[in-house]
Amino acid sequence: MRQRSLISITAALAAGALTLTACGSRDDSGDKDGGDAGGNTVVTIGLDAPITGGLSAMGLGMKNSADLAVKNANAQQYVKGVTFKMVPLDDQGQSAPGQQNATKFVADKSVLGVVGPLNSSVAVSMQKVFEAASLVQISPANTGPSLTQGPDWATKKVRQFKTYFRTATTDAIQGPFAAQYVHNTAKKSKVFVIDDKKTYGVGLTGTFSTEFKKLGGQVVGTEHINPDTTDFASVATKVKNSGADVVYYGGEFPQAGPLSKQIHAAGAKIPVVGGDGIKDDKYIQLAGPASNGDYATSVGSPVEQLPSAKKFIDDYKTAGYQDGYSAYGGYTYDSAWAIIEAVKKVVEDNGGKLPSDARAKVVAATQNVSFDGVTGKVSFDEFGDATNKQLTVYTVKNGAWATVTSGTYNGG
Repeated sequence: MRQRSLISITAALAAGALTLTACGSRDDSGDKDGGDAGGNTVVTIGLDAPITGGLSAMGLGMKNSADLAVKNANAQQYVKGVTFKMVPLDDQGQSAPGQQNATKFVADKSVLGVVGPLNSSVAVSMQKVFEAASLVQISPANTGPSLTQGPDWATKKVRQFKTYFRTATTDAIQGPFAAQYVHNTAKKSKVFVIDDKKTYGVGLTGTFSTEFKKLGGQVVGTEHINPDTTDFASVATKVKNSGADVVYYGGEFPQAGPLSKQIHAAGAKIPVVGGDGIKDDKYIQLAGPASNGDYATSVGSPVEQLPSAKKFIDDYKTAGYQDGYSAYGGYTYDSAWAIIEAVKKVVEDNGGKLPSDARAKVVAATQNVSFDGVTGKVSFDEFGDATNKQLTVYTVKNGAWATVTSGTYNGG
């Protein structure tokens, strides 16, 4: 399926084909800024992710999944007269490149939507750029609550950017969900909390700690690590001396793996628990045998167990991508497809062509998108958050991630 291209438009359709105004132009030259060789309007969907660097395992899965959505839409001629194109840009997991990428996407008039980024801290640098350009952005992975509900989300929810959406649930749910599992099910009462100083990690540990203490658990120590290092000997010693029976880490697998390994080496034979940022096979490779018995929560239910994801998994394998779809593949596909659905709605409502204010119309259409996706029902609430609040607990067993339980946070 990877090599398929859109079948040439028929003569009858060509006679009444799209006329693109403002957002992209149309000609028969196949020029990347105009139409394709068949006379269709080219609509670009941007993809921002860490395609290189320490988080590339997740970023490449995102890139491939967005590519697959675009290829499927084109193969189906899902939007008559439109050929979709996916353009990936690498943010390396850093805010500055992410903001530069956002500016590049805005400057390309054929771009009507952007999927990404992976990191909440990168999203912060992009939101204002997209808002100013009325360009829709849908992240399959950001979980920081403030991105949709404002800095005071815990007491007063205010949506700041109407262009920002996500298909992943938030850490307002994920942190407490993990705390309930760790305290009530795993029966851990003393936690040492560590974060990587970044938006995602700090937010996740904050909501976890609040719920853990509410349940009667004790936070016996806290530490902030440098996300650019993998030497955690001093932190590991503090964990050992704290008397903690569990570690909760807010951050991502490049640091979490070595951290788990060094905590065990220091003599603290206790599990490390993290969020979706550590739920990757690379974590197990980095931590080695120390990872056995560690836990991670991740958004949604495992796609391998979802009937709705069977076609996605089969198509992904058939496409022959060298890298796996990783933790966010299904959510990335659904994010890209939400943009495709929004473009379809705008085209149909405008008599088979894109209007001069296509970007703004796509934003409005995205708010009302609702379809059965890879990860289940895909739709957005008044803040742009996913209405699907499902989460899953995983544990490392015999050197591989195994599903423990799925559910959502029960509480207020």
